[in-house]
Amino acid sequence: MIEVRCKLCNTELKSHQTQTRCCGCTNMVTVVGDKITALDLSKVVMISTYKNAEKKYNMLTDNDLLYQESRRLRKVKKLNFEIR
Repeated sequence: MIEVRCKLCNTELKSHQTQTRCCGCTNMVTVVGDKITALDLSKVVMISTYKNAEKKYNMLTDNDLLYQESRRLRKVKKLNFEIR
């Protein structure tokens, strides 16, 4: 994910998808996933960034997509009931 260094305490932090990583000094640099927070971001240096190149695979076939599209365009049939 992301690797940053706090200039105050020279702590290097590598991000994790779900866990919070924090340096613990007075600047409180915190890294979670691809988000970086700090009291003063000018005292934070980004060492490296990288993203996972995830390929999105379509689980539905072309026929399935056409069927779903035709269902989406259907009209609601209104029924008239006699009230007694």
